[in-house]
Amino acid sequence: MPNYQNYVFVVDTLGQPLSPTHPARARKLLKKGLAAVFRTYPFTIILKKTVENPGNEPSRIKLDPGASVTGIALVNQSRDTVIWAAELTHRGDRIRAKLTARRVVRRHRRCRKTRYRQARFNNRKRQEGWLAPSLKHRVETTLTWVNRLISSCPITDISMELVRFDTQKLLNPEISGVEYQQGVLFGYELREYLLTKWQHQCAYCGGQNIPLEIEHIQPKSQGGSDRVSNLAIACHKCHQKKGSQAVEQFLEKKPEILKRLLVQAKAPLKNAAAVNSTRWALFNGLKLTGLPIEIGTGGLTKYNRTVQGLPKTHWLDAACVGKSTPTRLKIKTHQPLLITCFGRGGRQKAAPNKRLPIRHNPLKPIKGWLTGDIAKQMAHGIGRITPSSRGSFVLTKPDKTQFSVKPIDLKPVLRRDGYLYKFS
Repeated sequence: MPNYQNYVFVVDTLGQPLSPTHPARARKLLKKGLAAVFRTYPFTIILKKTVENPGNEPSRIKLDPGASVTGIALVNQSRDTVIWAAELTHRGDRIRAKLTARRVVRRHRRCRKTRYRQARFNNRKRQEGWLAPSLKHRVETTLTWVNRLISSCPITDISMELVRFDTQKLLNPEISGVEYQQGVLFGYELREYLLTKWQHQCAYCGGQNIPLEIEHIQPKSQGGSDRVSNLAIACHKCHQKKGSQAVEQFLEKKPEILKRLLVQAKAPLKNAAAVNSTRWALFNGLKLTGLPIEIGTGGLTKYNRTVQGLPKTHWLDAACVGKSTPTRLKIKTHQPLLITCFGRGGRQKAAPNKRLPIRHNPLKPIKGWLTGDIAKQMAHGIGRITPSSRGSFVLTKPDKTQFSVKPIDLKPVLRRDGYLYKFS
């Protein structure tokens, strides 16, 4: 399969977006001096001459929001082609870990030999629609990239997978009232939920890449129910071998597997909760763009992807979101931009350990450079810069190799914007 690249975004002399162009054509424009590099990520060129009646083709942004990674695809609606794709990796887990560490330090400080101060967390009131910082980050970074694409491409529509993991109505479609809060699933097919929960492998033998069947952990003949917490995924061999035996009897000689299975059966999907908490906040944020929004379900996304015969990746899932997906979707890129949220650095002037500050963070540029800037060095290529007030800087390549470089030999490629970039 050819390794097609993302199309290149184009803006006119006034900065207005035009239809993206093929990378080969963009190289010709740059080589002939008819255009210049306008932005590195996403790669955008600016024309040096005014274009009359450019005839822009409508494009649609498609989003597959996830707890850890959000898939983004740009589809040309006139030609039914995917011309640009990206996978946005969030840093919600790191945000939560840092807030936990800060909370520990502050509480320890208040408990030392200092004046007594009453706890204030019981007096605080959260606003309606409040989201934890680790969840709010997912919404804001996704909206940031949607707005970047709108400013770089003539976008006319947005598609979003809104109902993927929900916790209602599967066992009883007529559920309502107080019972609505006691359900387990809503809008997401039982089989897909179980495959996700059991990580696409047999719950008993751990087999992968084989046909899997829905299995009752406690057989119905022995009082087991149809609740999702009593269902697992098993291969045909294990399913037949277990039969109507109690799970304790079937795994009598494998106590470790039995313990893990019982714990995992009752454990909720943490990622499902994250997606549930942020989906409406993201939807309301997208409405502010003023563009028509199409919503889809996880089951429809998988159906479209299966019909197209495409492998499961975040960006291909995004390309298959919604009923607007054509029966034959043409993929013009197989090299999505991999975006990792890295942050702009902390604002703490002193980084503490468990008790006392141990080092001071420089908040000002060092010789014009900040940590996270991307630069090019003739001998070692492009990498991320870690400046130092003494001696040479450190250049980190995408493959994690590091080199010591002199600031005078560096040429800026991209100033720090809170993200790391690379291609698959």
